[in-house]
Amino acid sequence: MTYAVIRTGGKQYRVTPNAVLTVEKLEAEVGATVTLHDVLALGGEGGLQVGAPTVPGASVTATVLEQKRGDKVIIFKKRRRQNSRRKNGHRQHLTVLRIGDFAA
Repeated sequence: MTYAVIRTGGKQYRVTPNAVLTVEKLEAEVGATVTLHDVLALGGEGGLQVGAPTVPGASVTATVLEQKRGDKVIIFKKRRRQNSRRKNGHRQHLTVLRIGDFAA
């Protein structure tokens, strides 16, 4: 297989072997191997295999490279002419993965 479409953290990603991917935080230690079973599609020389909603028996393995936090997003709310404003920040927890091989 040359690529797969996976779902993790409520988002969908098109991945290839040896690709580095940043996803929502997964509970895993650095260096651990993670298996993702939500494979929505598999594509390769034999054509595209689309799941309904997932491809049965398919999985993608990945290695956790690091656990980190994303850039700060500033949330600024202001109500004009009322001397009311609020500033808040948020940093999302992320996991960096290196995609391994696909199992169909």
